[in-house]
Amino acid sequence: MEEQQPSDDQQRLEEIINQLNFYQGQAELIQNQIEAMRSSLAELEILEDTLEAVKGKDGAETLVPVGAGSFIKAQLKDTDEVIMSIGAGIAMKKTLKDARETIDEQKKELEDAIGKLSENLKKITEIILKLSPQAEELYQKIRGSEG
Repeated sequence: MEEQQPSDDQQRLEEIINQLNFYQGQAELIQNQIEAMRSSLAELEILEDTLEAVKGKDGAETLVPVGAGSFIKAQLKDTDEVIMSIGAGIAMKKTLKDARETIDEQKKELEDAIGKLSENLKKITEIILKLSPQAEELYQKIRGSEG
């Protein structure tokens, strides 16, 4: 009966380690999602600033990206409208006012999603912080019984 105890402890340690690995993987995925959403949020803020900067500046000269870090000079026409992506590869012409409303909605959706993901990350971190000392304690117990 005495020899069974280290085996049970070893099995429990392996279970905790598997759980820790799982939760650490989940935490990493959530962090990556949050990072991607923050990047999208930053792009929306740049778009918002750009639309405000070109408002009413028909005929102004600007640089247009053409790929690989290259630009061409272009003249702005009809700065009261913008063609915006609305998802699934579809773009739509919108007034600046409508574009701003769409941007605000998208920013709110992203901020809400980031908040939810951050809450999930916090819960997972709490689980990891709870399991880690248990794993350490079992490891020390097993190591002590082997010596």
